Amino acid sequence: MAKLSGVSIATVSRVVNGSPRVSEKTKQKVLAVMKENDYTPNVFARGLGLDSMKTIGIICPNIADSYMAKAVAYLESSLHSYGYDCILGCSGFGQEEKQNYVNMLLSKRIDTLVLVGSTYAGNGKDEYDTDYIREAAEKTPVFMINGRVRGDNIYCACADDYQATYEVTKALIRRGRKRILFMYDSDSFSGRKKREGYEAALAEANYPVRGELKFRTKNDIEYTKNLLLEYSNLEFDSVVATDDAMAIGAVKYAKVKGLSVPEELTITGYNNSIMAVSCEPELTSVDSKLNVLCKTTVDHMISLLEKQEEIEKNVVVPCEIVKRCTSDF
Repeated sequence: MAKLSGVSIATVSRVVNGSPRVSEKTKQKVLAVMKENDYTPNVFARGLGLDSMKTIGIICPNIADSYMAKAVAYLESSLHSYGYDCILGCSGFGQEEKQNYVNMLLSKRIDTLVLVGSTYAGNGKDEYDTDYIREAAEKTPVFMINGRVRGDNIYCACADDYQATYEVTKALIRRGRKRILFMYDSDSFSGRKKREGYEAALAEANYPVRGELKFRTKNDIEYTKNLLLEYSNLEFDSVVATDDAMAIGAVKYAKVKGLSVPEELTITGYNNSIMAVSCEPELTSVDSKLNVLCKTTVDHMISLLEKQEEIEKNVVVPCEIVKRCTSDF
């Protein structure tokens, strides 16, 4: 390309890499020659020369989950706006699988690793289950969405799940609800924060924290409905669910039992997914601001990689309660 353009190899390299140290006239001449000869720079060779592949590794547990799918879509869109590509891996929830996927993506010479979901923050008790993240951070910056792990070169962005669940539970208490069922599907970082918010609101109102009202289920509509029907002696007048699918399972349970919503049973979900406006009645749900989490993560990432700026290690994004027809507060 240099020979055909009548310039040096270094000049062609500057054009390919978008360097400002080339006149517009020379740049256009080189680009025209490249187009005429169908020349595409070798991305791997460029990556070795620049010590950057302009590629970000993203790992989530399961892309079939609507929250994870939206997160990946938001991340990819933001990364493309900065000229970065991404490689996606779906690790599942097993410890060994998560570690293997991290190591696999690190071998691809990625610029940064992004872990989506609170499962990567471990169980909150044993630090060894997040050691693999600290080891990865010794090789490349690690960004976490809705999970928090302490360590150098690790940057976390989380929704304020504690405060949001606290506010929802408090609103139910103000409406005179006495037996508030907390439905969850995991003890992840996010799940623990939601449970802590629920328990704090109960304690503040001098309500007992009843073990039978902390109801573990799957994040599945039909499974949750059927499980609630099996527990025929379980008494509750409201539901705080940690995901919309579980909440809609409770809506379907209410229909089978002939309970009016929200008069006899108030129900709230989480993540404000498309399901919240697809069910009948429409579901009150917490918007966990996933789009803000993802955009903030990418913006901070670019500041770190390209501008070498100091960035905040732990970002907390406020949530919003979107009120619809399943609540009366």
